Amino acid sequence: MSVQNSAQGAQEHRGVIQQLASMVRPGPALGYDLVRAYLGIGLFVRGILFVSQPELVLGYLQDIHGWFWPYALVHFVAVAHLCGGLMLGVGLATRLAAVIQIPILFGAVFLVHSQAGLLNVGQSLEFSGLVLALLLVYLTFGSGRLSVDAFLARAEVRSLEVQTPSLIPERPLRGQVALARATVPQKYS
Repeated sequence: MSVQNSAQGAQEHRGVIQQLASMVRPGPALGYDLVRAYLGIGLFVRGILFVSQPELVLGYLQDIHGWFWPYALVHFVAVAHLCGGLMLGVGLATRLAAVIQIPILFGAVFLVHSQAGLLNVGQSLEFSGLVLALLLVYLTFGSGRLSVDAFLARAEVRSLEVQTPSLIPERPLRGQVALARATVPQKYS
């Protein structure tokens, strides 16, 4: 009995390795996922910078008078970059993470760095514009194949393949109905 279980476990392990090898095949899909991970890591590091040195963000918010709104915005930007960067990096709720980041980058491009102009020594406008464009791409197209979102979508379809009997005799097997719904092409992000 244990030989059969170990053989079955080895076969499942080979299946996972083959599936991973097919997903990490070089090409545009891999590049898309790597850019998403790099963008997420960059935003996360920027969030760490804003947490450790909040005066950087406060310097950009000099025009806002009062004591509450500048500090509230600093905390929002830092937390959004930390959480959103992690979520983008691993591809978890990618569209939500992009939506949270877009207002921040919109403000950075059009309100903060636009006064410095293009081809500045710091190139803050160019970099912020690039990050904003990438966030709009990931908001539109989702996370890609190498992401937690795609893994969860595949796991959901696999779990629906298991047929479980219904408690109501007039109803068909739950797995067949759910699998029929899952085979309709949907884009998961």
